[in-house]
Amino acid sequence: MAEEQTPVDANELIRLRALVADYETKMTDAAALVARVRHEINNPLAGLLGQAQLLLREELSGKTRERAETIEKLAIRIKEIVGELRQVQTPVAAVNRAEE
Repeated sequence: MAEEQTPVDANELIRLRALVADYETKMTDAAALVARVRHEINNPLAGLLGQAQLLLREELSGKTRERAETIEKLAIRIKEIVGELRQVQTPVAAVNRAEE
């Protein structure tokens, strides 16, 4: 037995479209925030990583070298995490339009 589909109320459709538009706006705002956060983290991180790598080119004691290597490894880890944020940086509206 086929289920009977009720027609969608025009007011409900308008409400749902407004809700989707509101969520798309919020997602776009969140994507912009992620982009700013990535930028603000990447700039000092690049300097930190570069300085650690320059330090590692010098002759260092064992303990100092270990510390510099730890700084480098942690900076690279942060860089990878920040890189993963690129995936959530694309606004949902752009993704929806691309799928249509």
